This record gives sequence, structure tokens and C-alpha cells, in this order.
Amino acid sequence: MTKREQFLAECAKRILINDGGFGTEIQGFGLSEADYAGSLNLAKDQKGNHDILALTRPEVPESIHRAYFEAGADIASVNTFSANRISQADYAAEHLVRDINIASARLARKVADEFEARDGRPRFVAGSVGPTNKTLSLSPDVEDPGYREIDWDTLVDVYREQAEALVEGGADFILIETVFDTLNAKAGIMAVKQLEENSLRHVPIMLSMTLTDLSGRNLSGHTVEAFWYAVRHARPLTIGLNCSFGATQLRPHVKTLAEIADAPIMVYPNAGLPNDLGEYDEQPGETAGFVREWADHGQVNVLGGCCGSGPAHIRAIAEAVKGLAPRQLPTPPVATRLAGLEPFTMAA
Repeated sequence: MTKREQFLAECAKRILINDGGFGTEIQGFGLSEADYAGSLNLAKDQKGNHDILALTRPEVPESIHRAYFEAGADIASVNTFSANRISQADYAAEHLVRDINIASARLARKVADEFEARDGRPRFVAGSVGPTNKTLSLSPDVEDPGYREIDWDTLVDVYREQAEALVEGGADFILIETVFDTLNAKAGIMAVKQLEENSLRHVPIMLSMTLTDLSGRNLSGHTVEAFWYAVRHARPLTIGLNCSFGATQLRPHVKTLAEIADAPIMVYPNAGLPNDLGEYDEQPGETAGFVREWADHGQVNVLGGCCGSGPAHIRAIAEAVKGLAPRQLPTPPVATRLAGLEPFTMAA
């Protein structure tokens, strides 16, 4: 059985649990610049470069993975959200991208396999691929709307480099997450498809969009429905939403996606909205109660947490949905469905 088949088989039995936020957990260790930098002798300060800890303080991300699995997670998201050539250039660490991704994926794989060996329950590793800090759809220069800081081929190459290293390190899937620009996500999809061609193996893709306003659009202007139609051709293992808002604000958009997508739905919201100090006050029981509503309505297959959530949130979510039936995938009627910023369905 392939990892895709195994994942779908588990999804048919129960609601699976993704892990939670990484950044806030790392901050709790109170690491210094020396902890981040290690002996790498890089030209810029590394504090805040959470991804590089796989090389300099590997016990930190490893312990976080272990805490999430102890809390009931089925999926480990590898600590590689910014482990790409573009983002790592801010730390003069772009030459370490391959090393970071391989090491990070191996850490997650090691802990996942350890927990699976304990009880026989499958554990999965999703290689996290963030959106980078560049956008293909929008100009950063208000004086020149046609200007782009990056082109398509470059971004595809950046994503392929990261995805290849994640798979080499042991990731089961590539999670293209926090998608604020649909075109960036399509570049990520292209990168994984190229990786498949070169490696002659299937690499399942998970896709997760982030909304920038309550109307339900991402930064490039696509609605949730339009985003799904724009990426459905990739046959993603999961489709869903993460970050941006708390569960209460995502409720109508989860409902929309659950009604149209013939793929499992994975949602991992922030622990509410940040307070005036940028901190998250939503308690684990509150988050669990909110996301359980989606489970009660048969709208989700995978649940987890994003910013502000920790192992306590994941434990509470796992307990809240234990024994509840997973969402049944719909069979949409055959039609031509297109997407600009809005969806378009061509009548038969």
C-alpha cells in the first residue's frame, strides 16, 4: 500500500489530527543567537531562523514533534516553512537549503516511526513548503504594476529544490501551505510534478490556502471556490485552510469548501485572533469546541492548529473529535469549472 492509499484509508475511518504551531513552541525555549547560529559561521544573525535549528539545535524541533505525537497527532509537519533559497537568503543561509530540509525531514520521520512502532497506528510526515516572501501575482511597486521580484521558472526551481530534499529526508507528502498567492501555489505544484518525473515516483501534494479578509479571499484575490477549481487538476491529497483567522471566522469558508471538494478537507486555524500584544489567548478547550462544530456537521477529515496553538490544543482537539465520523467525500456532477478571481461553471 502506498502512503497515499494508507492516508486515504485512515481518513475513511476517522478524523485525523495534524500537529500545531512551531514558531511559538520554539520561542518557548528562549534560544539565543548562539543557539541558532551554532558553528555555521554564517554572515548574518540567525536568531529567528527557526528552520536552521535542524542543523544547530536538532533536539529542539525533535522534542516538539514528540510533544505533538504524544498529544495525539497523526501527522508531523516538518519545520521547513521558510527552508527555501529565497527566504534563507535573508540569513545568508541559502546554500544550506538542501541540508536543512533533509535534516528536518529526517527528524520528523524518526519520531513518526518511533510512535508508529509503539502502537501500530500510522503516522505521516508532511514536508512544509511555505509561500516565500515573494509573489508572482502582485507587484511590490505601486508605481509599476507590471513589476515582479521573481519569475515563474525561478520560483518553480526554488520549490523543486526544497521538495526534492524533503522527500530525500523521508517526507511522505509535500504540504504547500499558507497559500496567499494562487500562482505561487501552482508553481509549487509544477515543482512537485517535475520532481515526480525525475524520480519516477508519486509524491502526494497537500494544499492549504490562507485568507486575508473575512470575505474569503487570499491576497491574490481568489475566493475559496475559485482556488479549488484552480488547483483541482493536481489531484491533491488534501485541500484546506490554515492560519489567517481563528476557527469561528473560518466557519463559512470551511462549509463552502466541504460542499464542493472531492478531496479530504484539512483545516488548521490559528488559536483565535491575536491580542494587542500579538499573542494568542484562545485556550485549548475553546479551540477544540470550535473545530468540533465542523466535525459535527461532517465537514472535515483532518484537524490541527496553526499560530498560537501548541500540544495542549492538539490534545484537546483530538479528544473533542474522537469517535466522530469523518467527512464523506462528495461526487460533484461533471461540468466544466473554471477560475479567475471568481469561479465559473459552464452549464451543460
